Amino acid sequence: MKKNTLASLLFIFAFLLSINLRSQSIVEFEVTPKWLSKIEAITPLKTTVKAKERNVLLFSLHTGFKHWVIPHSAAVIQTIAGKTGAFNITQTMDATIFTRRSLKKYDVVVMNNNCSIGPKRDLFYDALETVLDTVKRAKKAARLEVNLLSYVKRGGGLVVLHGGIVMQNNSEKVSDMIGGSFNYHPAQQLLNVKLVDTSHEMVQSFNGEGFQHIDEPYFFKNAYDNYDFRPLLYIETRELELKKPEPQNIKYISWIKRYGRGRVFYSSPSHNAQSYDNPNLISFIMNGLQYAAGDLKCDDSPIGKKPE
Repeated sequence: MKKNTLASLLFIFAFLLSINLRSQSIVEFEVTPKWLSKIEAITPLKTTVKAKERNVLLFSLHTGFKHWVIPHSAAVIQTIAGKTGAFNITQTMDATIFTRRSLKKYDVVVMNNNCSIGPKRDLFYDALETVLDTVKRAKKAARLEVNLLSYVKRGGGLVVLHGGIVMQNNSEKVSDMIGGSFNYHPAQQLLNVKLVDTSHEMVQSFNGEGFQHIDEPYFFKNAYDNYDFRPLLYIETRELELKKPEPQNIKYISWIKRYGRGRVFYSSPSHNAQSYDNPNLISFIMNGLQYAAGDLKCDDSPIGKKPE
């Protein structure tokens, strides 16, 4: 067989495989006992670092786009807590819990795909729609945001999962705290996720190798361009199906950073619950919880420059 013919066949095979994987992997499904059993079986029994039980506030309210993975991500967090005994989880969809007094009870807050409504992009404001008039609503929403910022700055931990970065997307202060704001994403597709530094403590569960999964390739704006974080995972734009060209090839999709005395972990993976079939990703999220709680010590110094 001629080389060019073989190459063409391999390309067609890879293309068809990609389409098949995409069509299979984005099918939505509910959390079932069978799925929970599978997740429990692949979740580690121990955390990376042994530490006392930490109190975690798992916040899963959305007012804008509903990510179908919200209950699955919550179940993964609960399963990590149940298997390791390292976390005590309090679940809520009540935005008014973000008072200074309430936040003091928790070591870590998890923002679970809390997409807000555009164009304001202020979930606190959205959540108070039926409670207060416009003036009081804006003031209280601003106060709740300040409470969250103060909580992390004074030493609290923050874990932001996928669309959770959209929660206060127009706030420059929240963007600075998280490390960026959501800009846009192309269509879901097969992503080759790569490790920035295979020796970093946060990514040890991946055993030195990246992974593939179907996901939305998130692109970011605002504070992201400061690179005031320690990147963990990245994708390459030259490997993506894009509607518009991207001048930069390396795009970080997960990172850790300090904010005052607090610690922030952001993970764009994943939009789809099928990604949790990868036990290494579950362990990665567990590491993120431990980092945010202050138990997993690692290099979180910012790179402060664009990738080469």
